[in-house]
Amino acid sequence: MSSTNELIFAKRHMVLVFFMTLGFVGLVGRGLYLHVIDQEFLRRQGDARIVREEPIAAHRGILKDRNGLPLAVSTPVVSIYVNPKEALARKLDVRALASALDLDATSVLRRLKANSKREFMYVKRHLSPEAAEAVLASEMPGVYGMTEYRRFYPEGEVTSHLLGFTNLDDVGQEGLELAFDEKLRGESGAKKVLLDRKGRKVKDVALIRPARTGQDIYLSFDARTQYLAYRELATAIAQHGAKAGTAVALDVETGEVLAMVNQPSFNPNNRTKLKPDELRNRAVTDMFEPGSTMKPFTVAVALESGKYTARSLLNTNPGSYRVHNKLVTDHQNYGVIDLGTVITKSSNVGTTQIALSLPPETLPTFFARFGFGKSTGSGFPGESPGRLQPPERWRPVEIATMSYGYGLTTTALQLAHGYATLASGGIARPVSFTKVEGPVKGERVIAQKIAEQLIPMMESVVTQDGTAMKAAVPGYRIAGKTGTAHKAVGGSYSADQYMSTFVGMAPASRPKIVLAVVIDSPSNGQYYGGLVSAPVFSRIMAETLRMMNVEPDRSAEHLAQQGKLPLSPIMARRDGV
Repeated sequence: MSSTNELIFAKRHMVLVFFMTLGFVGLVGRGLYLHVIDQEFLRRQGDARIVREEPIAAHRGILKDRNGLPLAVSTPVVSIYVNPKEALARKLDVRALASALDLDATSVLRRLKANSKREFMYVKRHLSPEAAEAVLASEMPGVYGMTEYRRFYPEGEVTSHLLGFTNLDDVGQEGLELAFDEKLRGESGAKKVLLDRKGRKVKDVALIRPARTGQDIYLSFDARTQYLAYRELATAIAQHGAKAGTAVALDVETGEVLAMVNQPSFNPNNRTKLKPDELRNRAVTDMFEPGSTMKPFTVAVALESGKYTARSLLNTNPGSYRVHNKLVTDHQNYGVIDLGTVITKSSNVGTTQIALSLPPETLPTFFARFGFGKSTGSGFPGESPGRLQPPERWRPVEIATMSYGYGLTTTALQLAHGYATLASGGIARPVSFTKVEGPVKGERVIAQKIAEQLIPMMESVVTQDGTAMKAAVPGYRIAGKTGTAHKAVGGSYSADQYMSTFVGMAPASRPKIVLAVVIDSPSNGQYYGGLVSAPVFSRIMAETLRMMNVEPDRSAEHLAQQGKLPLSPIMARRDGV
């Protein structure tokens, strides 16, 4: 019995030794195979555990003012993310992580479980490097940091509507950030990094694809001009208890936007309490009836028609004019007046008589040549085209109201662009939000002699005889026009809500800058454009002329009076010539 047991034991021992030897030989053979024949396999497996591909965030281009001042810059931040599979397997303390990031622990845990099969999940983005380091220093399992960029706007509310903003991924969402997104946005790169057993980066191993930095863009406006326009507009809105307002300044010679501001505004660096109504750039999106600011264009079409000259007379007695069932009225009876006085006194009766004396298609098609009823082509996202009456509505009443700015809609940018065309001697230049080098060729819209006749007429508006003495700028000749239009509310015109407007140019002897100021629904007693918008124009224009080193031209009037320069029609009438 004993010998039988010994025999069984010996056989078992031999079998065990055989299998142990076989296993050992297999391991040695596999080891030799991997180390000698298939070395790449071990390298791949090792790299899979300690080498990772990491994205290289691309730096978005900088938006700068025309002098190079940064207006939108991308600063490095750190986003915290987790590997859900690793975090759950290694029992991540979710409460500690949530507490460190000021998040709700239940919400974080729910998201982790929902993404349990994934290897990446953002927990909180765009922390300052210092705040992120405090979280990462605790070495919580499966928790990592990634460098990204966050957009910062040094000028805050002053440039918010113009620049717009980007989203968390640094992609343009509004304004010029959206318009120039393709140029501004860089291209992310990638690199291989070596990690330790805790997932911390030890060193960069290799560059897979370099990141491409976005293009910097020089914008057309001066940050100083933008600020003073914003300040003066905000002051006027508060002073007059207005609902909203906008101001747009253009360079006559280049079409550049020198300033564009709106009220109310918002802080692009903190949009947590942002209201949708505050987002839109009213200067390019909000359409309104321009009122009497269209009268210079009506007088221009009269001059172009050949039926009128600057000295042509219109009989506006008795201060009213009936067109079918509509009675057109002036503030008072101006009697017999010339075309210049139609602008000076802002006569509705005068423009109505002009418009109705011409073929019905003349006025609307003339307005269309100046860009009314269509986008300026500026490229600004969401720009409104405005609206002109369609041909089937070119009936006497509609033509009459159109002559003094009702029955059509425009934006502040369109209105400023139309006046810039007059100021340039009849040449329409494209609107530009980027810096332009040298003079810009444009398209001639009207003859230069017509524009030259109009500008002195508009100068008379900024005199004691006109409607906008408060638009005057010391040392400079100013030409412009007021507008006070009843606001359309609920399908009819409000009796006590107005759009108060002044658009002008300076210096009138050689226009360089056009500025449009629109105040929506002033409510503190004053509502005329000459009392509400004209003073804002004066303050903004005065500082803008100074900053741009534009020489005063007021002395030109004295030279004219001394016989050294020809008298303009307005100056001649005023002096009794």
